[in-house]
Amino acid sequence: MISREPTIERLATAKALLLEPFGLDETHLARALAEIRAHRVDEADLYFQYTRSEGWSLEEGIVKTGNFSIDQGVGVRAVSGEKTAFAYSDDISEASLLDAARTVRSIAAASQNVRAKVPAQQVAGSRSLYQGLDPITTLDSTSKVELLGRVERMARARTRAWRR
Repeated sequence: MISREPTIERLATAKALLLEPFGLDETHLARALAEIRAHRVDEADLYFQYTRSEGWSLEEGIVKTGNFSIDQGVGVRAVSGEKTAFAYSDDISEASLLDAARTVRSIAAASQNVRAKVPAQQVAGSRSLYQGLDPITTLDSTSKVELLGRVERMARARTRAWRR
């Protein structure tokens, strides 16, 4: 028997990172999918994106550049027959999610009415590949610059030793 534990953990992580901070829960997702199904699409997907990145550049012990960025959004895909529609918003909110759902459901109006039996949902077995660790928050900015300084000093020492 396949354990559902890793999948349940990942769902909890997704809720904590992608839904709760934006005031969303599973009822909002169900409402968006119901909006799409109102026009009998064959398939529909909801896609959430949230990416943070941080970069530092040190030159001779001095911070030359530092940057931080967040890319986020919510997307919807609907398939009806051979037609596929996509909608995306940079804003993760109930309003944006429902707006995207209403946008993609319009493809169903132009398709034939076909009924299909949907198989029972199955949760695939999985395994955890990464720790639930946020590398951006593991060190504060001062500690990051100090770490970069140590790495730079080590690299310079290695380069000097190599040149000899």
